Amino acid sequence: MGNFLSGKAVAVTGAGRGIGRAVAHACAAEGARLVVNDYGVSVDGGEPRSEVAETVAKEITAAGGEAVAVADDVSTMAGGQRVVDTALARYGRVDGVVCVAGILRERMLFNMTEDEWDPVVATHLKGTFTLFRAASAVMRRQRSGALIGFTSGNHQGSVSQANYAAAKGGVISLVRSAALGLHKYGVVANAVAPVARTRMSANVPMELTDIGEPEDVAPLVVYLLSDRARQQEVTGQVYTVAGPKVAVWAQPRELRAAYADGRWTAEQLADALPGTVGTDPMPLLGRLARMAEAAAGGERPNA
Repeated sequence: MGNFLSGKAVAVTGAGRGIGRAVAHACAAEGARLVVNDYGVSVDGGEPRSEVAETVAKEITAAGGEAVAVADDVSTMAGGQRVVDTALARYGRVDGVVCVAGILRERMLFNMTEDEWDPVVATHLKGTFTLFRAASAVMRRQRSGALIGFTSGNHQGSVSQANYAAAKGGVISLVRSAALGLHKYGVVANAVAPVARTRMSANVPMELTDIGEPEDVAPLVVYLLSDRARQQEVTGQVYTVAGPKVAVWAQPRELRAAYADGRWTAEQLADALPGTVGTDPMPLLGRLARMAEAAAGGERPNA
């Protein structure tokens, strides 16, 4: 076992399978004491099974680490609080939370129902908030800690997962808000946008050229939880991990501006906007066109 996270108490949601499980094992291998959370549901959020979290906690313990399982639903305030309270009761502190839990309910926007929207946003976005809310109150008193949200490249937009894309975009804004609000207390917040082979990525209708395994994502999470990342003031960032690739996303910023003499009229905007302010091209639109062309030729499109 390593010591990169020696003595730290870390809670990981969605830790029963896939990336969450890989993260939990990697943290334990680097000396962290774990709270393993997983509601144990299927990809669409149904059929919860508490033994999913318990299995991973037992694996970590059998390997010589420390872990306790919590099978609560983190999309509820009580569930998120219970994860943090378990860390405090068992380890006396909470040094990091990693919010991996997520579900999918795929549908085109014009067909999407409230029952397909609400649980996805609740699991991804509210499930990150509940942990961040409970943990940040403790970390503020400790004057240290790390919050990690999991997002996706789909925060750019999605053809058939508007619910998922909206939630993942919200996670990024929540992370940046946490980074700003907690900086003076010594707490950092970052987001990870993984591309890895998991239950949720299995049905992607394209060939992903940059993709790795869940275990490829874990080292970045370990680093972001570490004192090294906090000392280097790594906060408010979004990182992609795809196999051997690590990339950082740009911060949002204005590109160009134009000013009117007084209030703009719609006609003035129609004349000035295209040539002066212009647009920021949407790369995904071009990708959709290439995918459609490949599909028409009987090929599986690349992403």
